[in-house]
Amino acid sequence: MRNRRDSLSQRIVEAVQDRIRDGSYGPGQKLPTEHELIGEFGVSRTVIREAIANLRANGLVTPRQGVGVFVTDQPFAQPFVLAAGNGDAVHEAVAVLELRIALEVETAGLAAARRTPEILVTMREALKRMDEAIEAGDDAIEADLAFHRAIAAATENYHFVNLFNYLGEFLMPRSRLNTSLIAHESRKDYLRHINDEHQRVFDAIAAGDSEAARGAMRLHLMGSKERLRASASE
Repeated sequence: MRNRRDSLSQRIVEAVQDRIRDGSYGPGQKLPTEHELIGEFGVSRTVIREAIANLRANGLVTPRQGVGVFVTDQPFAQPFVLAAGNGDAVHEAVAVLELRIALEVETAGLAAARRTPEILVTMREALKRMDEAIEAGDDAIEADLAFHRAIAAATENYHFVNLFNYLGEFLMPRSRLNTSLIAHESRKDYLRHINDEHQRVFDAIAAGDSEAARGAMRLHLMGSKERLRASASE
């Protein structure tokens, strides 16, 4: 099933890439809605989301919350591309988490030193939205991203924000893997555990404790990495 879904997602990626290359979707142009793409390609929402995540990871499109997904201004002129690679999904997710650890641990430390009351409100709202998504049985990916994006914004360094926005949903292993199954937990229990870790990161940032924020973020991301590594060896 995974291979079939991957092949469907890749088919959509290639179709959209072709349309960007031939100008059917020009720079800055909005892509068809998720619903329209589902209708056109006859696939599930999950397949469309995976295709969009892949296109975003390759610097071709950028989502704007509440508006839609747009072709980037220079879709084939990105200086850095985080591609899916040729490994299996678990090993790729571990590799991305290693990158996140290197990036987001220091991001959390800077956020604790520079946070403002306004950005703390944004973080709280993201935590609340994730709780609500969990209770509703949703995957909570958007709320999860919103929390990490707010931490990037709290650094007051636009390079962190731009890099986070570029990587986007590709950062979330569960956008491509059933991480709760890997962790041998129900999805709700797994996501509650994740948001508890978020809460500890938030508490350290709110307290202005950079070392504690780095430590909490490291534990959060290392936990995800080790769960995935353990599953790969089973």
